[in-house]
Amino acid sequence: MVQTNDIERPSKELIAKFEHISAATAAGDLNKMGIRNAFIQGPLPFTPGKKVVGPALTLQFMPKREDVYPEGEYVEPETQLHRHALYNTQPGDLIVVDALGSMTSGVFGNMMLTYFHGQGGIGAIIDGCIRDYPESKDIGPGLWLKGVTPNFHTQTEMMPFAVNVPINCSGTFVKPGDIIIADDDGAVVVPIQL
Repeated sequence: MVQTNDIERPSKELIAKFEHISAATAAGDLNKMGIRNAFIQGPLPFTPGKKVVGPALTLQFMPKREDVYPEGEYVEPETQLHRHALYNTQPGDLIVVDALGSMTSGVFGNMMLTYFHGQGGIGAIIDGCIRDYPESKDIGPGLWLKGVTPNFHTQTEMMPFAVNVPINCSGTFVKPGDIIIADDDGAVVVPIQL
């Protein structure tokens, strides 16, 4: 399992320049610049009317394999790698998750999203599901998801594997620190190098 705590974040001044730009405008402008795969297809807005702009923290899941992630691994909270993605949250951050497109595994629930919000997290883009949706939708962070489920992730077919590494979120490449613009049209990745 892989974990990187420090990421390169764009400056607050740079993020502020994107706050008035919609996801649709960003996708169009990036396309004109030659970046044709900036839209994260799949996750839909589950908190209508919410718009967020900020740097990406990343979390990668992999298919569960018991020799890598034994059953007892989930018992001790500090060994739960998905928690460490949220421990690094700074105000204005978003969490972008490669959840393998799973429709049966909840990546986060209301307790983890409450913690994320308390750290200053403003949005979650997940190519999969969360659980506890009735409570989670009102916590504060914007939610862009493929769906909801009653299951937690290790209850089913996947395991958290890496934190703050480049990921594939629903077919789109996302690096830690990339700027995410998300609104009712979806989520768009603005490469930090631009």
